[in-house]
Amino acid sequence: MRIAIATDAWSPQVNGVVRTLQSVRAELEKMGHEVLVVSPDLFYSLPCPTYPEIRLAFARTAAVGKMLADFAPDAIHLATEGPVCLAARRWCLAHGYPFTTAYHTQFPDYVSARIGIDPEWIWRYIAWFHWPARAVLASTPSIASALRAHGLDKIRPWGRGVDLGVFGGDVAPDPALQALRDDGAGPIQLYVGRIAVEKNIEAFLQSAHPGTKVIVGDGPARAALSARYPDAHFLGPKFGADLAACYAAADVFVFPSKTDTFGLVMIEALACGVPVAAYPVTGPVDVLRPDVGVMDDDLDKAIAGALTLDRARCRDYGRSFTWQASARQFLDALAPIALDEALAA
Repeated sequence: MRIAIATDAWSPQVNGVVRTLQSVRAELEKMGHEVLVVSPDLFYSLPCPTYPEIRLAFARTAAVGKMLADFAPDAIHLATEGPVCLAARRWCLAHGYPFTTAYHTQFPDYVSARIGIDPEWIWRYIAWFHWPARAVLASTPSIASALRAHGLDKIRPWGRGVDLGVFGGDVAPDPALQALRDDGAGPIQLYVGRIAVEKNIEAFLQSAHPGTKVIVGDGPARAALSARYPDAHFLGPKFGADLAACYAAADVFVFPSKTDTFGLVMIEALACGVPVAAYPVTGPVDVLRPDVGVMDDDLDKAIAGALTLDRARCRDYGRSFTWQASARQFLDALAPIALDEALAA
């Protein structure tokens, strides 16, 4: 099958959307499918206001359409709601091609956190964008409910996975973090992800539970937060085995975000045997079980509770999430173009 994926999130961006698309593409190709990714790096782009790490592409409908037409896909998926996918959406609608979409990011909440706009204004755009899709892929039941509440009913599940080749084996703890624990600075409390206002990292940095706070990742809020909280360890971005070693060295993984749709880093941490502390919000409420994570409106209580959980159970549960299963859900939701054309004829 020839599958075209249009997306406004792609490398060198580092986030859950990119990792999901890259991981699923790899699984699809292992299954023998051919995948075209139409991404911002193929076009002239400018940095997004307030978030320069994200590039906004000047993707003309004709240019995107030519890429899609030349590829002659059997199915088309629009992964995001930005300029590249807007162009692909226009082309598909103009030519009568069916497509699927996905709701990866709580964009209304992100915009509200950054510039104070009423999230419902952004939801109007989200609903308009996804309305013509044959299916809208949602990562959790909570996200599916939110989409239905805004008038979208063609929802299909699309879970996430863990790279078991990286996070699924016995990983040696990061030496520097292990040394902190050996020196009595534990428990090691870890956050991994973008360092941005919508991730609510300051709630973690302000938490009072004793131990050492470690932040892995980068983003627009890193400089300000590292200056404001000099006792926390900001390690910058980590990948692959280095990231797995950070997980393995942690006693608890703290997920303070209230705006995520899933929280891929939670299942990576769990696969490394690290219990999770989080707020009882979308993402954690769908992913965590009481034996692998503690959710509480008081983050200190969540951290204290998570530290009592069994790491072996966390490991087993985290390793039950696979990218192969995620890719099969993605495939099952696609709207084949040839079948659609045959029915029209």
